[in-house]
Amino acid sequence: MSKGRDGPAGGGPAAVLLRYLREQNRPYSAQDAFGNLQREHGLGKAAVVKALEQLVQQGRIREKTYGKQKIYFADQEQLPAASDAELRGLDGQIAALSAKVQALQQSCRQLDAELRDLNSSMTTPEMAKETEQLRKDCASYTEKLERIKSATNHVTPEEKEKVCSEQKLYCKEWRRRKRMATELLDAILEGYPKSKKQFFVSTVAGLSPAAPGQRWWLSLPCHRPAEPLCACPGGGWDRDRRGS
Repeated sequence: MSKGRDGPAGGGPAAVLLRYLREQNRPYSAQDAFGNLQREHGLGKAAVVKALEQLVQQGRIREKTYGKQKIYFADQEQLPAASDAELRGLDGQIAALSAKVQALQQSCRQLDAELRDLNSSMTTPEMAKETEQLRKDCASYTEKLERIKSATNHVTPEEKEKVCSEQKLYCKEWRRRKRMATELLDAILEGYPKSKKQFFVSTVAGLSPAAPGQRWWLSLPCHRPAEPLCACPGGGWDRDRRGS
């Protein structure tokens, strides 16, 4: 007798499938039932399909069709009804298992958080390497600090204050000259027939270097003689006409 017709234990394929469907009490397709029982009972797929159809014809299981697929499940009317005590016991088991699942999920979340922290932190060799580099940096900074302390050309607070005051004065003057130049250029461009870019090109073409130590002079391209402007290092313009 072949394995496809009779399992090694528990009767033929029909008995094995009926017992399995009643124990699991959930729907299965023929392929799922074959895959779950093939290794344990050595059932062939053809034998499983034939046994399922036989059980349906006998009214011992139910069959439903979804598209091209059929599913099989135990007839609920043939299963023994549970008593109130059994139902309460099942409810207690469900509650206990639900609490256990929640506790395991919480534990998994904590372990995941610890794993992320460990993955983002440095390893022991990396920390040793970083510590060595920091020691080298500290030694270098200490040596540099000692050289600065032992130097004789320190800037006094009075000299520092004087330099800062001069820097503020120069910045203020630069901003004033820049504002003057901007207002002047805007006034010129109002009546200039060409674009702003062409005006700057013609203006730069009109620049001629002065003698060493003197300022640059600019003659604006106007129809009437214009007052020369003096270019300042900060980009502003001065109306001072020294050397003219």
